[in-house]
Amino acid sequence: MSHCHHEHCDHSHDDLPGSGEQFLLYSKIDLDNVCCLNEAEPNSGQKIIRPWNERMDDTKYLESDADEQLIVFVPFTGIVKLRSICLRTDNTDAAPSKMKVFINREDVDFDAAESYTPVQEFDLVQGSNEVIEYTTKTTKFSNVRNITLFFPENFGEDTSIIRYLGFKGEWNELKRDPIITVYEASANPADHKIPGVSDKTDHSVQ
Repeated sequence: MSHCHHEHCDHSHDDLPGSGEQFLLYSKIDLDNVCCLNEAEPNSGQKIIRPWNERMDDTKYLESDADEQLIVFVPFTGIVKLRSICLRTDNTDAAPSKMKVFINREDVDFDAAESYTPVQEFDLVQGSNEVIEYTTKTTKFSNVRNITLFFPENFGEDTSIIRYLGFKGEWNELKRDPIITVYEASANPADHKIPGVSDKTDHSVQ
């Protein structure tokens, strides 16, 4: 319904097809393990993470429950170099006004979110019906396995609403086998000494 007029445009059109959509990480998110704290409707946190062509779908949205705060935990299927977070919130005062971002933690509840230092913090755009792209400090987001977004407050409503959440960046497969191989190949007999046993037994045939 809402359109961007030339004089009021406060967002980038870099997301238009052919100019950056290829960096969207939707297919690299472990959707089954996305979880949300303080969501009014169960699993609604998962529903706001969807393909780019569904970003304007208003039938699926996340609304907070007891108060205006929300926490969204998003795991990836590999290692991500995160370039930006794409958010479409709400064009009312129910839009979150701040976002604190934590990475590679699985213990962020509301108490922890208030006490931990976020990797990056954003002041969010008010009153927009568009997807806004928030650029990360990529040096701090080069090895992301999971991300937690904490929305501590909104622009004045009792509850908060988020309508779309997406991520842009580069994805690499999480390779476990080579790590095991390297460890076995570089095993040091000195690491396996048994207390009380002399060094001359370190290299003996078992």
